[in-house]
Amino acid sequence: MNVLFLCTGNSCRSILGEVTFNHLAPQGWRAMSAGSQPTGYVHPRSIALLAREGMQTDGVSSKSWDVLPAVPDIVITVCASAAGETCPAYLGPVLRTHWGVDDPAHATGTDEQIDAAFMAAYRTLRARIEAMLALPLETLDKAALKSELDRIGREVC
Repeated sequence: MNVLFLCTGNSCRSILGEVTFNHLAPQGWRAMSAGSQPTGYVHPRSIALLAREGMQTDGVSSKSWDVLPAVPDIVITVCASAAGETCPAYLGPVLRTHWGVDDPAHATGTDEQIDAAFMAAYRTLRARIEAMLALPLETLDKAALKSELDRIGREVC
């Protein structure tokens, strides 16, 4: 099963989702990330946070959804549409869900405040990924899985 974490820039949130998912996922599940308008770089604070959490970031890059290594089965958008951010729409026969997360790349303030914004995004994504992986994935049909993923995006912080 291939999961795509999708946002606009593919430098922070979708990268955090991809690496965290791959760190936690069972065999046979794989995450990737992309952006509709990729920045072309992974934010250094994302890499530093993931390294502190003991996760491998080798080969992680900011890329367009046009160059994905596999066709996704599930697309999880992570843009913060409530903050007025335009969320990319992935077309194709995939299961789609939205897990809005504030973009830490736009955080301002002290180093500690900016680091806290990155940690908040990471913790939200990790909690949602853990909730997803706790589902009885092998027994849920597509409609039930969609319902559960939507619920996780609304309720798990």
